[in-house]
Amino acid sequence: MKQLEYMQNSLPDDIALKIVSSLQVSDVCLLGSCSRFWRELCGSDCIWASLCRARWPALHLVQESPAAEIKIHELDQQMNSKLKGWKGFYIKKHSEMAGRAAVVVDFVEQCSSAEAIEVGHYLTAIEDLCSMQFGFKDVQMFLFKPKLNVLLNLVGLHYCISWLGVPAEYVMEALDSCKISERQVYVRWWKLGRWFYGFRLRDESHSRKFSLGDLAMAKEEEVLGVLHRGAIHEVLRIQISVAKPTCTPWSCQGTQTQN
Repeated sequence: MKQLEYMQNSLPDDIALKIVSSLQVSDVCLLGSCSRFWRELCGSDCIWASLCRARWPALHLVQESPAAEIKIHELDQQMNSKLKGWKGFYIKKHSEMAGRAAVVVDFVEQCSSAEAIEVGHYLTAIEDLCSMQFGFKDVQMFLFKPKLNVLLNLVGLHYCISWLGVPAEYVMEALDSCKISERQVYVRWWKLGRWFYGFRLRDESHSRKFSLGDLAMAKEEEVLGVLHRGAIHEVLRIQISVAKPTCTPWSCQGTQTQN
């Protein structure tokens, strides 16, 4: 504690502010509980505005708009006096995102009977994340949990890759830190049989088992393309399921393309 007091007395305010600006939310909260000096600094609007925009990049689009200030003012009126400004905005939005994530989790769990989900429901869950304006950190907090169904991990991963455009190395780092990169998914899709000299061949069945890490590192681009397009044109049906730890002779044979 004496070292902390010495630091706050010897540090210029701009240097202390720069230190706090480099911390994560949990660290900012911990540092803010150390003394009055750090509490005031860690609770300042400039710190929490930066944290808000880092977590929800879409806020950059409105940060110069007068409407943004109006929204913050309206939010302040609705919240406790201790939670005003950008810190109050962060706390309220975090709670909103947690509630929205719970809705997506419930939806996927209801649609994934027998640990499998049809692609229509799967894409609906991803579209819900988009409409809810989920950020990359929201996905990490609420969907990249090892205790959740791997199908929910996949929904969050697909959303980060295709909708948010998060670079592969960042996605892979998040998967590793959450210890879910090795979790596996099984995807099977059926395609309309091709025409051959006036005759239609029988429908084709394709399947693939892969890890979340493989998908993040673009090792399964074909599967990602199939999932992204959904059941349209020549693709009749797509089913996503939890990959079983063991492989029976029948299921192993099913991983081969059948014409």
